[in-house]
Amino acid sequence: MIGTAFFTAKRAPVIAGYSGAIVTVLIWANWILATRHTAETTMGTIDLGLIRYGIPALVLAPVWLRTGLLPKGVPLTSLALMVCGAGAVFFQLATFAIHNTPAASAGILLGGSMPLAAAAIGVLAFGERLDALRLTGLGGIVAGVAILLARSLSGEAMSWTSFTLLPLAALLWAVYTQVFRRSGLSAIQASAVIAIWSFIIHVGLALVFGSALRSVPVSEIGLQILSQGLLSGLAAMLAYGVAVKALGGTQAAAFTAITPVLATLGGGLLLGESIGAAELSAAVVTGAGVALSTGLFSRR
Repeated sequence: MIGTAFFTAKRAPVIAGYSGAIVTVLIWANWILATRHTAETTMGTIDLGLIRYGIPALVLAPVWLRTGLLPKGVPLTSLALMVCGAGAVFFQLATFAIHNTPAASAGILLGGSMPLAAAAIGVLAFGERLDALRLTGLGGIVAGVAILLARSLSGEAMSWTSFTLLPLAALLWAVYTQVFRRSGLSAIQASAVIAIWSFIIHVGLALVFGSALRSVPVSEIGLQILSQGLLSGLAAMLAYGVAVKALGGTQAAAFTAITPVLATLGGGLLLGESIGAAELSAAVVTGAGVALSTGLFSRR
């Protein structure tokens, strides 16, 4: 009984990490679809950013008021990298590109690039070592992304913004992942500080370039408050932070490779994009790659 209880307690953080990662990718797939949907409305990327970061900044106000805008012990460079990597800069690049990219392709270029970028940063910058199973898993992710990308390119041409801005946004998120893990901040503290700084930046952008929120129907604003603010901006940030702390940056980021599959399926069901053998094959290959690259079957 004691041994069982000890084992359960020891595994609890890992289980929480896997749960947080799964919650994150489910919300992210919804976020891509919801953001793609706004391309047909009068809402711009600044409007979405105000909602995305304004809601969590308000909800988490007690946290960032306690830690301060410049948390003690966190270098300014690390703070800036986190705000850029998961905040205003990442959001503007990703949202602008998603507005001009089919949901399936956006999921491929954004979610599929993140685990590879996180693994590369972990190995090159922080000396992380990946065993054979994890390397095989990353190879599976590459194969799954390649299948989906080939399918996407064969059906519809995309602009340069899709191929440059989405991988760049993925790189920014990977930087945030690795820096946050070593920042000493908890998931809720990092989420709060990133939210308030990103909200301040978007307020400045709105003052300079304007905002269309006043002319947007209340129903559309309500949808984006749920999707952008409560789910993506608050719940997913907290869940991903838990995953990073429990699993490590490279392993947590590996789960984002599920996002292309979910975005592809959601694009077919909700946005009328086609789903065929290529999409189903990519789902199997990518899913296997994620399972291996997270270290789920590794002895260590």
